[in-house]
Amino acid sequence: MNDPLMEHDQLGSRRSFLLNTGMGLGATALATLVPQPAAAANFRLKGKPKAKRVIFLFMAGAPSQVDLFDYKPDLHKLFKTELPKSVSQGQRVTAMTRGKQQLVAPTMFKFAQKGKNGVWMSELLPRLSGLADDLCLVHSFNTNAINHDPGKTAFCTGAEVPGRPSMGSWLSYGLGTLNKDLPDFVVMPSAFWSGRVNVQALYARLWGSSFLPSKHQGTPFQTVGDPVLFLSNPKGINAQVRRRMLDTLGELNRKHLSEIKDPEIQTTIAQQEMAFRMQSSVPELTDISKEPKKVVAMYGPEVNKTGSYARNCLLARRMIERDVRFVQLFHRGWDHHSRLPDNMRGQCRDVDQPTAALLKDLKSRGLLEDTLVVCVGEFGRTVYGQGNITRTNYGRDHHPRCFSGWLAGGGIKGGMHYGKTDDFSYNVAENPVHVRDLHATMLHLLGVNHSRLTFPFQGLDQKLTGVEKARVIKEIIS
Repeated sequence: MNDPLMEHDQLGSRRSFLLNTGMGLGATALATLVPQPAAAANFRLKGKPKAKRVIFLFMAGAPSQVDLFDYKPDLHKLFKTELPKSVSQGQRVTAMTRGKQQLVAPTMFKFAQKGKNGVWMSELLPRLSGLADDLCLVHSFNTNAINHDPGKTAFCTGAEVPGRPSMGSWLSYGLGTLNKDLPDFVVMPSAFWSGRVNVQALYARLWGSSFLPSKHQGTPFQTVGDPVLFLSNPKGINAQVRRRMLDTLGELNRKHLSEIKDPEIQTTIAQQEMAFRMQSSVPELTDISKEPKKVVAMYGPEVNKTGSYARNCLLARRMIERDVRFVQLFHRGWDHHSRLPDNMRGQCRDVDQPTAALLKDLKSRGLLEDTLVVCVGEFGRTVYGQGNITRTNYGRDHHPRCFSGWLAGGGIKGGMHYGKTDDFSYNVAENPVHVRDLHATMLHLLGVNHSRLTFPFQGLDQKLTGVEKARVIKEIIS
């Protein structure tokens, strides 16, 4: 095994040689390895961005669009009939339903038209339905992934294969910070949920920065102890001592940076300073005791439980108020292969009131107009059932070919449906929206040309939207 001190000295010598030879050509070459935003192209769109911030509500596990948003009134006539081959078209299915009969399971839940434009909404979301005029329901989302992990990875990073920066990391890298005392990108997974079946893990790579500088990665908030790991000082260390320690450490790091020009040293310095400021800003952020009781009550009974979806929605509003650029909430428990009606009722109770409260709260403070809110899962569910299908008890398999989600605020037209599916909610019939189209639209609303926000890595100008064609969905933009 090599001596690590010797390796460090050798590395430093090689870097010094590059920096001090060839009339500076070594430094020039090294600089090309440290890409900066907009170094090669102007990615900002002309005009004022419609959105400044994003709240991304990720319903992990994939909610059923058939039971929530995609109203198909005639399906009840086809109960337990086989899905026509002309509809299924031999498309890929999971191992759980491969080779089995595909029997139609119509939703047992009632739908009604809400808002001025008569947007169809399920009875499972009574409070969100009351805000139909603010929602743009997209029914034609589609993706390539048929299993959960690649599906979540594609939504969060733009690619099914791990190893790409997350949405929030791209925004932090491209647009920078709006608040010097809090991270650009915060992640809050729910600590508990009602649907306790088939719950998949969440991985740090879903909010990681990958090949972007690590200062752009998401900061996860914890549900036990300090909101952010290692936020508190150890016993015997006060703020003054911590300040002196950081000043001394900063001097050493800056000296090291001048010698070897490693950009990660810059990140270390910046993050240590951010951590110091967060020791006062984060406790203030997470303390909801001064919130008006009426506002807190609006989020529902679970808002006082640390780590609840309701609490996280209230914290998301407080973060947006303090100009955190990208806030991502994960709520698991939506993978309903069996007992879907019971599990859906619980999940919708978890999210309906807090989500509606979040939108109302943002709107009342004038924040919704420049805050884009997106709510979606990694894919949808099949119209055919799983298990012993009855009118009131059924499950649904994974379905990436078409599914529903919604957007609000931040330049989005409210009170509308976009995209259509066939009579079985199985195929997109009009205006398909791929995951990369959603990413392109989000960036557009934030004033960014998705094809120009790039980072050179492994011989390719990497983008959130990848190498395949992506389009901005201009029809839903106000």
